[in-house]
Amino acid sequence: MYNIGLVSLGCAKNQTDAEIMLGILANDGFNITYNPSDADVIIVNTCGFIESAKQESIDAILEMAQYKNGRCRLLIATGCLAERYSSDILIELPEVDAIVGTGDYDKIAEVIREAFKGEKPVICGHNDRTPDERLPRILSTPSYTAYLKIADGCDNNCTYCAIPMIRGHFRSRKIEDIVEEAENLAKNGVKELILIAQDTSRYGKDLYGEYSLDKLLEKLVTVDGIKWIRVHYFYPEAITDSLIDTMAKYDKICNYIDMPVQHGNNEILRRMARRTTQEQMVERINKIREKMPDCIIRTSIIVGFPGETEEQFNDLYEFVKKVRFDRMGAFTYSQEEDTPAADFPNQVDEEIKEERLDRLMTLQQGISLELNKAKLGKTLEVLVEGYDEESFLFYGRSRGDSIDVDGKVYFATEEEVTPGDIIKVKILDADEYDLTGQAEVI
Repeated sequence: MYNIGLVSLGCAKNQTDAEIMLGILANDGFNITYNPSDADVIIVNTCGFIESAKQESIDAILEMAQYKNGRCRLLIATGCLAERYSSDILIELPEVDAIVGTGDYDKIAEVIREAFKGEKPVICGHNDRTPDERLPRILSTPSYTAYLKIADGCDNNCTYCAIPMIRGHFRSRKIEDIVEEAENLAKNGVKELILIAQDTSRYGKDLYGEYSLDKLLEKLVTVDGIKWIRVHYFYPEAITDSLIDTMAKYDKICNYIDMPVQHGNNEILRRMARRTTQEQMVERINKIREKMPDCIIRTSIIVGFPGETEEQFNDLYEFVKKVRFDRMGAFTYSQEEDTPAADFPNQVDEEIKEERLDRLMTLQQGISLELNKAKLGKTLEVLVEGYDEESFLFYGRSRGDSIDVDGKVYFATEEEVTPGDIIKVKILDADEYDLTGQAEVI
């Protein structure tokens, strides 16, 4: 049977789609290889969110196309770029033999069989479709951590964002289906669940008529074997008091809020079609910190949105200084075609965007260092991930650190530890991103 290699780019939602494709192909008799030179078929699961991600996806397709000079016979583009630009890919990247969009990844095996017959199948345009709930899945994360997608698509229609065009309308999964998947993951050794969607805080509104993330969490905390539950991608306006109370109530739920606020100036927020003001965001953040004093709040910011004046940027700067986010990623605005903001007047010069980005990140680095130094002498729970040969220290993540996006906790230990263990570490040193400490003897 043919060997399949897969490269997945972009966000965790895309990664879970890739994991399901691998599961389907393995169940269908294909062999999975992690060496592209051994692959008969290479799949590039693309991202198409912003310009840099699109370029990364194109570069990956071209890089994988080189293997067609060897064993590889088929190159398949899937995911967000494939959904959004299928006709362009066919013309500009003739190396690609098949295209599968975001709503059709469950058809990957039949697409490969068609392509081997000499066809050039293109299956796109069904981004509102939800594939079967019980498809097989092969995790690409470490065995103790798994993403759990609770919804797909988005109805927020922010003026800068192409996601609704790529992923379709917001669609929640049923609570019982999510819990069943969580139980299966736990049986296979997963200890940390990371709940993901384009907007997790809006979970259930379409199915149950009300925000239901709190109800879902109440069910997930009962799953045996799961030690940590982490939630990504809250929108401020949908973080209800009930949700905050539920998160504060259960030890299994990490006091970690990933809440992309995108800006802090009210006029920019209005033109972004965001649903909150700076004052409302501050109120929610204060409520979160009141109920969960140790909560880590992560956010993302866009600088250089069309028409952003120096005064409006300074408003954002002072907002970040006041709120003191624990984690922050900032990005320059990307002018995405077919989005309303792409046609807004007064597009900001790239040099100004970069200068503002540097100023904001310099501010955040200072805040992060101060907040990390405040952890000196404290003891944190740490999920062990591995051993660092350069520092001769083990490393892992605390409840306040999500996989791939946050810092690490490095530690010395006198006892044997293995990846997936959850131990206690006393923090002795800190920099802007990482902590260092000593494991406590059990």
